[in-house]
Amino acid sequence: MPNIKSSIRSVKTDAERHAKNAPMKASIHSASRKVEELAAAGKKEEAKAALVTATGLIDKAAHENVIHANAAGRKKSRLAQKVNAVK
Repeated sequence: MPNIKSSIRSVKTDAERHAKNAPMKASIHSASRKVEELAAAGKKEEAKAALVTATGLIDKAAHENVIHANAAGRKKSRLAQKVNAVK
């Protein structure tokens, strides 16, 4: 535990930020994994529906500065490529 007052505050705000960001990142990871699994299984329609859900979560995280806007775009693009590659 830090002794310096500003470091104590920093630890507190880091914990608050982590408590807010971690669940959102976990939900993005879960939704992305679901899209990838459906795409790998060849279920294009279900993968498209899951992609819409994942895209919404990713956009919300970017809007709330949980992830960077460019990272959000990259994640959405890669998921869309996997869904579009399904025959």
